[in-house]
Amino acid sequence: MTMNASAILDLPEPTFSPAVARATEPIRQRLEGVVPAIEWPVHAAYIEAINRLKRERNAIVLGHNYMTPEIFHGVADLVGDSLSLARMAAETEADVIVLAGVHFMAETAKLMNPSKTVLIPDLGAGCSLSESITAEDVRRLRQQHPGVPVVTYVNTSAEVKAETDVCCTSANAVQVVESLGVDRVIFLPDAYLGRYVASKTSVEVILWDGTCIVHERFTGAEMRGLRASHPGLAIVAHPECPPDVLAEADFVGSTSGMIRFVGDTRPNQVMLVTECSMSDNVAVEYPDVEFIRPCNLCPYMKKITLPAIYESLRTLQHPIEIDAAVAQRARRAVERMLEVGRDRNN
Repeated sequence: MTMNASAILDLPEPTFSPAVARATEPIRQRLEGVVPAIEWPVHAAYIEAINRLKRERNAIVLGHNYMTPEIFHGVADLVGDSLSLARMAAETEADVIVLAGVHFMAETAKLMNPSKTVLIPDLGAGCSLSESITAEDVRRLRQQHPGVPVVTYVNTSAEVKAETDVCCTSANAVQVVESLGVDRVIFLPDAYLGRYVASKTSVEVILWDGTCIVHERFTGAEMRGLRASHPGLAIVAHPECPPDVLAEADFVGSTSGMIRFVGDTRPNQVMLVTECSMSDNVAVEYPDVEFIRPCNLCPYMKKITLPAIYESLRTLQHPIEIDAAVAQRARRAVERMLEVGRDRNN
């Protein structure tokens, strides 16, 4: 029986019970060894309540790879990197989308679903890259480099995307740049990702000085030290890392590419040079692989919790709204990115 809106708002705080334990037992077994047993009763109560609310709201949770395991494996319906989430957001038939990620991801979901309710569980879930550049900065760069197309990483606000020719993610950045068929591009805002792209193409790349607070803290010296203490260690790095880190890596790729590398090669020991929670999530899939975990937490991603997701679903807070004129232009930049991917698959 479907609950009405007032009944949903009057729901009691989730609590652990034998019924909750039975309903969440398959998830508990899946996360055994990853989520501490002492934490499970609290997590389980919210997991059961969230999954029940999703059915009542005809809602889905899109979960980024950096979510904690109890979110990623417990309540997320669709998971992946920024590119995957953008594609999923464009295809979902749910009435309500809860973005378990950061604000720019929720904006992207709203761009692709203007008539749906898109929620971000915590308005403080921002992004250092997104905050490193404004729409006015992009307009100024266009004036300085007339006629040069702008390729913008999806880790940006809708206002910045609206000033952009095409968006990209770390998974398809090189492909997007080369799809334009030009000699020069402006690439925004991640300087390290831009340098990585420049190393993979003959296109001249004009950079912006933005960085990710998670990836910029890794160093090449740290990687060499880990290799010395863990002979045979496979180092798998995200291209938002500094060049000296990428030079030490056995594989460089997006979060989805990193996961594929682990699945394809099954190294004895591996370090994922990215946000901490991703190692926990991948370890669930590959228990035979030992994950070495010197990693950095993203304080923005960690604002998304099970209680925050529950409250977001219960009260429909915090809805994403984008100015219609901005949304129309930003949507086109995202759609062009997705078209590049479709062209590659055909």
